[in-house]
Amino acid sequence: MILKQIHAGARRVALTFSRKASMKPFVPSKEGMGIGGYALLSVPIATFCLGTWQVKRRSWKLNLIDEVKKQIESPPVDFPEDLEELSGMEYRRVRLRGTFDHSKELYIGPRQLMTENDSGGGLMSSRPQSGSIVITPFHVSDRNITVLVNRGWVPKNKADPAKRTEGQINEEIELTAVVRLPEKRPQFCPKNQTGQNRQFFYRDVPRMANMTGALPIYLDADASTTVPGGPIGGQTRISFRNEHLSYIVTWYSLSAATAFMWYRLYFHRIKAAV
Repeated sequence: MILKQIHAGARRVALTFSRKASMKPFVPSKEGMGIGGYALLSVPIATFCLGTWQVKRRSWKLNLIDEVKKQIESPPVDFPEDLEELSGMEYRRVRLRGTFDHSKELYIGPRQLMTENDSGGGLMSSRPQSGSIVITPFHVSDRNITVLVNRGWVPKNKADPAKRTEGQINEEIELTAVVRLPEKRPQFCPKNQTGQNRQFFYRDVPRMANMTGALPIYLDADASTTVPGGPIGGQTRISFRNEHLSYIVTWYSLSAATAFMWYRLYFHRIKAAV
């Protein structure tokens, strides 16, 4: 929000400078630049540096998005023996065997159902139907540990597990899921309620683990885990803000406008002084 305000202000300043520079007739002067000239010159230099920094940030962000896409599309690997490895495996698909403990379900909502875009463009909201993400403890058979699994999305009228008993898997299964890390509370998102309320607004892994007795390990079940009557899997949301191009245009535009203004006001003074 603050960055948007800065860039909006920068655009207004650039427009004002360019208008004044074009409207004000040049009056030759033999005086040097002075403090005002150096101060004005610092503006195009600083904004040019900021624009260049945003070019590098955009390149980094595009590489990050490409790397995450490759991680999700790569074949699943076995759940690691060393759990510390998970901290460097976000968005990596893993496979593990175990059983769900449906008695300790938790919910994140409200959420809309995300489905795969037919054009291959990733996940998209299919329709504005409100629902929740179902988080269920999953006991890993060969490790004797319990982790948290996002089984997927259910509509609001199916949030009560008693209304979707056919989708509550009780037998041991092999699960393919995407590793996710805890997230901080997003801006403007309500705080998760205290106590034993099982409804969450965002992925608060430590608190979820404390409530269920699971380890603070969170996995998104992929779409292949969906069963009739159960939550719809494959709800991994990949969201990276990438507004760097607009920032690049803003900073470079401001740099060009203020450089032109400086040229109109001070360049001939420097020549005259020399």
